[in-house]
Amino acid sequence: MRLGRYRRRKTRRKKKGRVVKFAVLAIGLGWVVSGCTRPAAPSGESSTGQPADTAETTETVEKRETASSPLGEGIVVSDEDRAIAGELRQAGLDYRAEGQYEDAIAALEKAVETDPESVSGHVILGWTLHLEKRADEATKVLETARSRWPEEVSLLNALGIVYLVGGKLEKAVETHEQAVTLNPENEIGHYNLSLAYQRLAEPGTAIEHAERATELEPFNPHPWVALAIAHQSNDDAEQASAAYQQATALESGYLYSDFLGHLETAGFSAGQIEETEQLRQAVVE
Repeated sequence: MRLGRYRRRKTRRKKKGRVVKFAVLAIGLGWVVSGCTRPAAPSGESSTGQPADTAETTETVEKRETASSPLGEGIVVSDEDRAIAGELRQAGLDYRAEGQYEDAIAALEKAVETDPESVSGHVILGWTLHLEKRADEATKVLETARSRWPEEVSLLNALGIVYLVGGKLEKAVETHEQAVTLNPENEIGHYNLSLAYQRLAEPGTAIEHAERATELEPFNPHPWVALAIAHQSNDDAEQASAAYQQATALESGYLYSDFLGHLETAGFSAGQIEETEQLRQAVVE
């Protein structure tokens, strides 16, 4: 993947982009007017639909990284290289949105090579490898980055999710516990801690984190489903049913069995999806 190729694609799409932006705005207004809810966000995303690796604006990330980049290895990144890396990251995100993961990963690897001091570059690359189910590579990228930026919450969120999906529950807990300690309002961390503790047969702690996640993101149905199965594991059918009904009020798809498959992308294990199906049946019946 060459940067020139991306720039040509970007130029060709400029006029089209204006039409698309207007269409997106119209759709957004339609959601508000009709009272429909937006699609639920996966565990690696906020309720606004932004993935964990791009939760901050580009401007905010670049300002923070420019001010506090750990240049302990003697690496000096020029403004020109930062700009090129930024374009490569955006190219990677665009390719990823189009489902072109090979091109996305190539662009993101080049971005990290061009500007190794960008935290977001490492996070986006690791997360994209995770989405492509290249778990070992994703883990290596994110663990290496964590050794350099041990208190970067977005990095801890991404790595914690990779651990969770990979079944490394103790590591997932340790990583997300650090993330919520650094930022107690980190809804992604609390949500994934609930899923991890539920699988570790610690329903009380799972309930605590799920409740905190619902407080932070009350309009995202995923934390309510996590809270429901946590209560179910705690043998509290009444509370489990109440939480699940709240999820169905936010997203009616949870009333139907076929809809539950998407919970895999939200960090639920196969066993947790089966538990959700049992709860769904109890609520619907």
